Amino acid sequence: MVEDSGVKYLFEASSVAVVGASRDPAKTGHQILKNILEAGFKGKVYPINPKAPEILGLKAYSSLLEVPDNIDLAVVVVPARFVPQVMEDAGKKGVRAVVIISGGFRETGSEEGKELESSVVKIARKYGIRFLGPNCQGVNNPHKGLCASWPLIKSKGPLAIISQSGTIAAAFEIWAENEGIGISKMAALGNKADVNELDLLEYLGDDPDTKAIGMYIEAVSDGRRFLRLARRITRTKPLVILKSGRTEAGARAVASHTGSLAGSYRLYEAAFRQVGAVPVDTIEELYDVTKGLALLPRPKGRNVQIVTSSGGSGIISADYVEILGLRIAEMKEEVKKALEDKLPSRCIVKNPIDLTGDADAERYDLTLSELFKDEEIDIIVVIFGDPITGAAEVIKKWFRKGKVIIPVYLGGGKVEEEERKLMHSAGIPVFPTPERALKVAKALWEYSSYLNSPA
Repeated sequence: MVEDSGVKYLFEASSVAVVGASRDPAKTGHQILKNILEAGFKGKVYPINPKAPEILGLKAYSSLLEVPDNIDLAVVVVPARFVPQVMEDAGKKGVRAVVIISGGFRETGSEEGKELESSVVKIARKYGIRFLGPNCQGVNNPHKGLCASWPLIKSKGPLAIISQSGTIAAAFEIWAENEGIGISKMAALGNKADVNELDLLEYLGDDPDTKAIGMYIEAVSDGRRFLRLARRITRTKPLVILKSGRTEAGARAVASHTGSLAGSYRLYEAAFRQVGAVPVDTIEELYDVTKGLALLPRPKGRNVQIVTSSGGSGIISADYVEILGLRIAEMKEEVKKALEDKLPSRCIVKNPIDLTGDADAERYDLTLSELFKDEEIDIIVVIFGDPITGAAEVIKKWFRKGKVIIPVYLGGGKVEEEERKLMHSAGIPVFPTPERALKVAKALWEYSSYLNSPA
């Protein structure tokens, strides 16, 4: 379990102060205070602003030291030059943890910014305060109604995101909320002057609300600690990593973004795989694979059967299966014969199985009922190429029945939206293209292979 209670209070505070809270709706200090209130936080909230007697209906205080009660978490949104004094006040007040949203520190590359950050670190260490940032987008724990960030995300779910980019973290959260899947925790790292990705990883590894962890990083803070932590966590919880700075141009961009040193990507990728973490190439994959690993069962093998009502998408899927190093399953003759006898003669019973454009939910159900009799098939990618009412009921019927089913719903009409919503509400991940679904299938197979290897 995590011994560091300071990190815990970033997510599990019972009282929060917003230093730099503002009456101006355009200011970040207003937005964060409003989001904490609208997210349904049940604890005490204290706006800190010496120029305002009241903000959003709450009594405002001139400083942290003026608050009469204990404060677990302080969220700081003031100009960089004032942050050292705020940290000093936090130390004297006994604040447990701090999130520094403010920018203007080491990431600027200026001597003044570096000195300010160094000063904040020294003060925090003097008082034993753990802090996230500076130059970060905050934290979110929908399970506690604590959205000390933006945008306002309230959907509770199984996915955690740690990100050195606030925008990437926000995109991940928005996608999860829009699909009705939700998140467990979000933390944007910023400059990592104190709390880093490994501190957060350790916390999330023991978090019962988190079923899979997605992480965007520019560098790893401590290689040995990462290997030790990841090896332990990935035995029970998937870890998906998007690492930037793979090229010379990317490494330069990393240095200018947060002042980190990117390091050799090949070494990173090898290390990730060694400890069971799943490396991905894009922001889209970071979300898709984290979602898939959280919600889908583990396959026994890599034999993939494709079922579709769209011949073109089936052919593309077959190509992609082999490109990704998966295998096209070979149907048993008795299963093939049963399908040929029961399906309309115009259907193509091979791999892919093409149910043709007039396929309905009943035809998909019949096909799956036969495919589930074939123990050589490990993963079934089910592509709905047309608006098919009842698709969700078919997938729900066969989900977690001994094979991995990954549904794909092409198109964006009303029927498709409703069916996707029904699947997601049942905890079944749906993907908009077969390519995205198959990348998840590959990640499932690789992670399953790791879990089946000797510890």
